[in-house]
Amino acid sequence: MFDGKSILITGGTGSFGKKCVQTLLDRYQPRRVIVYSRDELKQFEMAQEFNAPAMRYFLGDVRDRDRLHLAMRDVDYVIHAAALKQIPAAEYNPMECIKTNIYGADNIINVALEQKVEKVIALSTDKAVNPINLYGATKLASDKLFVAANHLAGGLKTRFSVVRYGNVVGSRGSVVPFFQKLIREGATEIPITDPRMTRFWITLQQGIDLVLKSFDRMQGGEIFVPKIPSMKMTDMAEALAPGIPHKIVGIRPGEKLHEVMCPAESSHLTLEFADHFAILPTIEYPHDVDYTCNALGEKGTPVPDEFVYSSDNNTEWLTASQLLDMIAK
Repeated sequence: MFDGKSILITGGTGSFGKKCVQTLLDRYQPRRVIVYSRDELKQFEMAQEFNAPAMRYFLGDVRDRDRLHLAMRDVDYVIHAAALKQIPAAEYNPMECIKTNIYGADNIINVALEQKVEKVIALSTDKAVNPINLYGATKLASDKLFVAANHLAGGLKTRFSVVRYGNVVGSRGSVVPFFQKLIREGATEIPITDPRMTRFWITLQQGIDLVLKSFDRMQGGEIFVPKIPSMKMTDMAEALAPGIPHKIVGIRPGEKLHEVMCPAESSHLTLEFADHFAILPTIEYPHDVDYTCNALGEKGTPVPDEFVYSSDNNTEWLTASQLLDMIAK
């Protein structure tokens, strides 16, 4: 699907962007892969590793609509990964988070329509579901913008969808490298916010594969949610640091006990597929779309009323050995 195509990745110097670029270059023959981000040093360092003829590095901010307009010329597909993600920083600097995560999303949408991009996928987060912090609220707004953007397309071919998943093992900000750092430093206790806490876990490569597969699956307006395993944080700590006692430190501001990716309030809009869920748009589009059969021909069925897909009611749970294998990968 990506052979001969031009793909732009916003926030392309982050963990997701670097792995996505590697995957695109390894598996396909794209015409161009455009890394769009603000950090010149990270772009310079990334260019030393990824210097294929298809690569382009474009300094710019998603807040800058004019710059996006230049970067998105002749682009076929956009992966929108840029965001301000640190919860405490967002609480302390709310307008900065809003400018990037909401205004930036609006800029991506409008420029994609102006430049007649074929498909756009935005990355979401479990924190956008029933948000209790500003970061989650901005991502909820972003999700709504991208889903609603399909109404703006009119007769244009441009389609927008969203991919939502949980914690990425080993990514920046993940608890895994934090625990590993404590162990290397000889910690005698591992801090646990709450012994009941659970989280969804996915590898970075699984996240990339989900996004790329969603370009094949999408018809426009879906929020794709993968079926991935959960783990109790106490079990994770024991797997990483066996025998080291835990210290309960309390839930941090803006933190939840469990993650939700498909809320009960959207159960009437949620379809279950073999390896993922799809949450459908709240408002029907004027063009006729049969979401029960996606663009790959995969069949989905409605979930029961009040269905919730959360990290504590999951049917798949990680063992210690599976977690260590995911970290190794």
